[in-house]
Amino acid sequence: MSKESHYREVMMAGRTWNTIAKAIGLVSVAALSFGALAACGNTTAVDSSKGRVYYLNKKAEEQEKWEALAQAFQDETGIETQIQLSATDYDQTLRSEMAKDEAPTMFQADGPSFMYSWLDYAADMSDSKIYGELTDNYKDRTLKNADGKPVGIPYAVESYGIIYNKSLLKKYFDASWSSVKSIDDLNNFKALKTVADEIQEHKDDMGVKGAFTSAGMDTSSGFRYNFHLPSVPLFYEYRDDGVDMNSVPETVKGTYVDYMKNIYDLYITDATVPASAISGKTMDDATSEFALGEAVFFQDGVWIYTNLQDQGFPDEDLGVLPIYMGVDGEEKQGLNQVISNYWCVNSKASQKDQEATQQFLEWLVTSDTARESISQDMGLVTPFKTFDEEAYTVKNPLVEANREYQKNGYYDVISVSTVSHQWEQSLGSAELNYAQGQGDWDAVKKVFTDDWAKEYKLAFAK
Repeated sequence: MSKESHYREVMMAGRTWNTIAKAIGLVSVAALSFGALAACGNTTAVDSSKGRVYYLNKKAEEQEKWEALAQAFQDETGIETQIQLSATDYDQTLRSEMAKDEAPTMFQADGPSFMYSWLDYAADMSDSKIYGELTDNYKDRTLKNADGKPVGIPYAVESYGIIYNKSLLKKYFDASWSSVKSIDDLNNFKALKTVADEIQEHKDDMGVKGAFTSAGMDTSSGFRYNFHLPSVPLFYEYRDDGVDMNSVPETVKGTYVDYMKNIYDLYITDATVPASAISGKTMDDATSEFALGEAVFFQDGVWIYTNLQDQGFPDEDLGVLPIYMGVDGEEKQGLNQVISNYWCVNSKASQKDQEATQQFLEWLVTSDTARESISQDMGLVTPFKTFDEEAYTVKNPLVEANREYQKNGYYDVISVSTVSHQWEQSLGSAELNYAQGQGDWDAVKKVFTDDWAKEYKLAFAK
């Protein structure tokens, strides 16, 4: 979920919203491209009888690539194709856009709680070409309506963990004062804490500012700690209690919340900045600190690769560890696997527009142009059979590391859906208060369990 994709929407459906004006960045490929096309005399004729496609995208870092794909599809088919962007407060923006005559024909969902409030607008995808192109194991990961019909098609499977700088970690292993001497021994929380504590103590010798990058809690970075991090204790609780990983239970017990405290304490103490500074630290700050070699460790995912590339970070220095917390048996733990991006077709759009949108979706996963852009330019690992060819294999050392964990029999940590975005925001606030000495960990635990039950009643009320 890139800094972007997981720059999470702040509000659930039906909740108090922020002002829409500051939330929306609307960019129409048709509007943007008209001037340039007119200037070069290359206008594209559209055939209104074929319907229209309007996709409301929420991944800001991919917007330009989506604009290019929309133009290519429009050129090829004559179907008017428009992409608009809402990188924040997506639910609020979607509500505003759906109220218009020219409403989106295609939108994104990020999980069951979001989907629940949009079921009336989500078309049954059972007979769609794109559903047929899903690999069998991911057909079970679609979002479903009350009748069990697929209405949300997953299109990106991402992994995350604790990214590390191989050269800096080798410098630590080779130091006379280090207790852990190889990456093979860095396979549980106890070892990770030893390494991080010693790096922090010897940061001048290491030439770094801290073991971990800043744990920024602003909106661009906070998703790492209010969504990604709690997925680990939730996974273990669900596993122990036999809860379906694709479901959102009415309550959670918080069995492993104290384990989350273990790693969060490392993030805020063995870091490039004091805990008092993290409220204003951003995703860009953390990325820059890691890219510049100011920190050894950085909790993030495969999506950050292109950003690190842009800053000149060498591929050969990229490694990634699981998010260890001290859970029994974590030596065989792999990376977190997250699906938080689903495509949906607006069931209230005209039949003609729905058919055009289904054609666009099929084109996205079958055409050479779209497959190359999605896999190579966007760097997305997809669950579609049509991406199995070598040409569409994502070239990303973090993706390759995840494949190695899986190939070697390490178990995946499934990043489950939280009960609501408001729960995430409340959890992040409690974590920040704890980090800055304005609250205790019991307050974090209370939000984790009590607020979950409250949010479930609000989000899934009949």
